[in-house]
Amino acid sequence: MLNYAEHKIKMEKIQESLSEIKVSLDIERLLKEKDIIDNQMQYQSFWEDLEGSQKQVKRNKEIEEVLEDYEDAQTGVLDLEVLFEMAQEDESMEKELEKELQTIHEKIEELKLETMLDQEHDNSNAILSIHAGSGGLDAQDWAKMLLRMYTRFAQEMKFKVKELDYNQDPEAGIKSVTLRISGKNAYGFLKSEKGVHRLVRMSQFDSSGKRHTSFASVDVIPELDDTVNIDINTSDLKIDTYRSGGAGGQHVNKTDSAVRITHQPTGIVVQCQNERSQLINKDVCMKMLMAKLIDLKKQEHKDKIEDLQGEYSQIGWGSQIRSYVFQPYTLVKDHRTAEESGNVNSVMDGNIMPFILAYLRNQKM
Repeated sequence: MLNYAEHKIKMEKIQESLSEIKVSLDIERLLKEKDIIDNQMQYQSFWEDLEGSQKQVKRNKEIEEVLEDYEDAQTGVLDLEVLFEMAQEDESMEKELEKELQTIHEKIEELKLETMLDQEHDNSNAILSIHAGSGGLDAQDWAKMLLRMYTRFAQEMKFKVKELDYNQDPEAGIKSVTLRISGKNAYGFLKSEKGVHRLVRMSQFDSSGKRHTSFASVDVIPELDDTVNIDINTSDLKIDTYRSGGAGGQHVNKTDSAVRITHQPTGIVVQCQNERSQLINKDVCMKMLMAKLIDLKKQEHKDKIEDLQGEYSQIGWGSQIRSYVFQPYTLVKDHRTAEESGNVNSVMDGNIMPFILAYLRNQKM
């Protein structure tokens, strides 16, 4: 017998959610904005301003993707309504109805994420760096564990991961690593991970089996595209080249292709050794540097990059954002949102979306 009441409640919740999403995304405004850009693209003058046109074309693509997702969900809801009516007449269609209810529910949940990822650069790729902190070999091993966690998360999200820099310790773990994580809203999801991550466990490097606390910092910046450019005084830059110690073949290891750039007024250091070409590594470094300077500019509420001074220390060792406890009990707790999980192994396997969603919801409050 068709469970009419239960299915009707699910239908109404889905319809209500779609109406709320339409308001949150401001679909009417997006349609008008797209019409304006489409109209401007008809004129030669639009394309004469190369930098401006690139920004507008990019924006147009972003709007198209949001509208397509919304229209897809809207069509799904309309089809669902028809299927619901048919199932009332033919109960053999109930399984198909239940399957479609689940499919549309998932689409609606994805759209809800769109409403939370509406900040500047949220749709960009992410540059994620991990640095071992205090804790010796345990901290370096912890940095490697975090690398695995974020790699697994990226795989689940179908993001692409590419190492830009990898500094391995000969004894254990890694001192630092920098990744480019590419995919839709990669930065929007991963920006929540920026901060200090604290590990508590029985140390495998201590023969006495004592419990140790160690730290690693995670920095996340958006990957800027070619339409973003800021003026940086070249005299403020210290550029070093060195021989790559990571993967990349014989050519990389025999030439000084790796690049390290230090912005001396702020102390920001960026480096890249992944590419064979020193010029490409330098270009990647400059984009990373620009992103960090823009981030610091916002933090310090400065009007100009030239006004920035002091060490780039947005990640402080005394302010961990999340703790991962392995012994004497298991618990992962985010100190900003109070989100927690007792399944530490699942979290280390990349199941960090509950923490990300809690952070995004918290930002919207």
